[in-house]
Amino acid sequence: MEMWRGLCLVVVVVAAITSAAEGQLRPNFYQSRCPNVESIVRQAVSTKISQTFVTIPATLRLFFHDCFVEGCDASVIIQSPNNDAEKDAPENLSLAGDGFDTVIKAKQAVEAQCPGVVSCADILTIAARDVVSLSGGPFWGVELGRRDGRVSKAGLVMGNLPQPNFSLNLLNWIFRKNNLTQTDMIALSGAHTLGFSHCSKFSNRIYSFSQTSRVDPSLDGGYAQQLMQMCPINVDPRIAINMDPTTPRTFDNAYYNNLVGKKGLFTSDQVLFDNFLSRQTVVNFAKNQQSFYNAFSAAMVKLGRTGVKTGFQGEIRRDCSRFN
Repeated sequence: MEMWRGLCLVVVVVAAITSAAEGQLRPNFYQSRCPNVESIVRQAVSTKISQTFVTIPATLRLFFHDCFVEGCDASVIIQSPNNDAEKDAPENLSLAGDGFDTVIKAKQAVEAQCPGVVSCADILTIAARDVVSLSGGPFWGVELGRRDGRVSKAGLVMGNLPQPNFSLNLLNWIFRKNNLTQTDMIALSGAHTLGFSHCSKFSNRIYSFSQTSRVDPSLDGGYAQQLMQMCPINVDPRIAINMDPTTPRTFDNAYYNNLVGKKGLFTSDQVLFDNFLSRQTVVNFAKNQQSFYNAFSAAMVKLGRTGVKTGFQGEIRRDCSRFN
């Protein structure tokens, strides 16, 4: 009996700590110490976008990769002299430098007005929201109050990021680990309406798919031919193509219409429509862009609560690329 009481007490304490951590995130967290933080970050993000469009998908992807490993604590931005930080893991080597640069420049702008107050994790969270809204997508209120993590190791990345060949079950599993539902997962997958991919990530779908079919039968034939033209067998590995073949520079619901038309680039994209358990949500988002926007906004807020450090945990980095 005493053992069970002890276990119950541990569960209650852990639950209380988790609830307290999430409870400390709030929209007006910096109201007294840095009231203009969101406008400062937005200006820095807008300036960066005017220099290169890659800023948009790069920053959004950086946020996902950060939150899925060790929580939303900006640990993915750390640079290690030994090349053994999160960003050095094989799964993160394709992260575009413009995403890192966006956060670093926004941090410098914030530090100029509010030194030592705002975390890199919060700046990345704001920037991820802003690149979406500045590319035509929704705008939502961000919760703030995160602190920056003190751990960034490449070895922690493996197995914690969704892969382009994942089934629906695997996608649900890895998102569920971050307290995200299937609907959240499908909504967040809509971020693939922006950005690009290297040919190696989907070449298995257009070359030697199986012993009976060279091309993945779940792929539209015309689209498969386009992919072959852009990604020949001996393609330069640096070549990248748009993930959304219709409106690659606009955050909209075209991604879901592409899935309905069998034009999902990755296996993990197309499976969302092909599997009957997730198909209706895809169809709903394809027909109703506002429904997608609402679901995406809600899912981004939930993702932003993953593994956050608050209170006396972590630190407020002076430089986002290194620990204090």
